[in-house]
Amino acid sequence: MGAVRRRVGAALGVAGMVVPLAVGLGSAPAQAAACSTQAGPHQKQVEKFLGRPVDGRQSSADCAAIRSFQTKHGIYPNIGYAGPVTWGVMDLMNKQKAAGSNPNAAGKCPTDKGRIACVDLTRQLSWIQDGRKLKYGPVPVRTGRNGYETRTGAKKIYHRNINHWSTLYNVAMPYSQFFDGGQAFHSISGSVWSPPGSHGCVNMRKGEAKKYWSLLKKGDDVFVYGRKPGT
Repeated sequence: MGAVRRRVGAALGVAGMVVPLAVGLGSAPAQAAACSTQAGPHQKQVEKFLGRPVDGRQSSADCAAIRSFQTKHGIYPNIGYAGPVTWGVMDLMNKQKAAGSNPNAAGKCPTDKGRIACVDLTRQLSWIQDGRKLKYGPVPVRTGRNGYETRTGAKKIYHRNINHWSTLYNVAMPYSQFFDGGQAFHSISGSVWSPPGSHGCVNMRKGEAKKYWSLLKKGDDVFVYGRKPGT
């Protein structure tokens, strides 16, 4: 009984972190710096992703489009520079899109467990399947950053709290479903593509976290595999 109390206590006191974090040290600037006039190392790739003319040269329109993307997804400094972090987010989006309606094509998530929530850290994707049948997803997620990695392996949902509040980080964690210590599925208000990641939780957009809440229950299986880029 003592062990159970300690486990639930950990779930109630530990959270997986919703505040978008800056790439560099310190917090995001109150006002953005001047728009970059320099072409970045991923200029052509970024231009193609954004539907801009692909010429490898930075224009004011290019910068505005890149800056808008950076601001939307919590990438700082948001100065419109086509650097590796910005392209890394775009490249991840391309890989997520390529998963299509068969995210478990490689068979890495178990198909002999019945209802199971799968988390692919490499592609930052999650879905729910029942045997080999896809029930929901795949959906993009935001998992643990370097030093706070979402732990891999077979898990089970052991605690659910639709209005959970993290006392550790002083933030709301709606639709929390805990599967490993303080690590849980839950919704966030910011972008799920915001680098560098959570403090271990599997962050989701609200509608998708709400759907997970309706499809999963205490005792359901969770399987986490792969490795998040940059960890």
